[in-house]
Amino acid sequence: MGLWLSRNLCSRRRPTHSYSSLPSDDNPDDSISLQRSSTEASTGMYRLRQRLPLRRIFTRNVILTLSAHGLLASHVGTFSSLWFILLSTSRFDAANPSPPGHTQHLPFRFTGGLSMPPARIGVALAILGTIGISLQLALYPSLSARLGTARSFRLALLLFPVSYFVAPYVVLLPAASRPPAPADGPWVWIGITAVLALQVLARTFALPAAGILVNNCCPHPSVLGTIHGLGQSVSSGTRTLGPAISGWMYGKGLTMGVVGLAWWGMAIDAIVGAAVGAFVKEGSGHEILLEGEEEEVDDGEMR
Repeated sequence: MGLWLSRNLCSRRRPTHSYSSLPSDDNPDDSISLQRSSTEASTGMYRLRQRLPLRRIFTRNVILTLSAHGLLASHVGTFSSLWFILLSTSRFDAANPSPPGHTQHLPFRFTGGLSMPPARIGVALAILGTIGISLQLALYPSLSARLGTARSFRLALLLFPVSYFVAPYVVLLPAASRPPAPADGPWVWIGITAVLALQVLARTFALPAAGILVNNCCPHPSVLGTIHGLGQSVSSGTRTLGPAISGWMYGKGLTMGVVGLAWWGMAIDAIVGAAVGAFVKEGSGHEILLEGEEEEVDDGEMR
């Protein structure tokens, strides 16, 4: 489509005219200067038109960065929907168990949610936003500058599996009310806040760093738009698949009496993402030099 538009639209534009002084007999050096300027302009335009071929875009660091970015988007995008489903799921009632005949067996075979109404879910959402704003303003700038982009990204990825693993255990915390009434009480809200603090802390450092790393992994400036397009496509695809797969797993877990099934599956996804992220490096944005660019680098170093 780009080639078609270029042929049919760009070719119809009127040529842009430029003017320069003609060489005169009084100053014969003008002709030499004009020829030199013309040569430099044509050389500069040639260099600007150089574009890295598609087959050379996918360097090792590009593949690793896009993979880590996609895995991060899959579980971060899934967390919000799955978290509020957990809060609104009916609590487990031993007098009327669901599934029928189910008994709780710790540490993994337990089910139920917190039965929270929309108003209390709104409070949990407010806690999520408050923690996120506070961390973004107070903690992120100083720690990110001290740790560096790649290191803060790797460390943040390690927090996601922990938050996903412990998230379903909030349904087991002592509540002030008995089921099937909505769960309430200090321990319940302490557990909710702790899970959200872990998740938001990880997200606050991981998401900005992921954007910077995608930008800097670009092997050549001529394909920066392509790299960003690939990054958006990968993250959009994983954000589409993540909630669908996790939602199916959550429903399957409820029928099995294991409410943590989807959460622990998401923790495995986050572990894989952390493993891939451990090999991601912060690039320079110009890893590959095309023909003629080596001379520019050498000239720049000499100057």
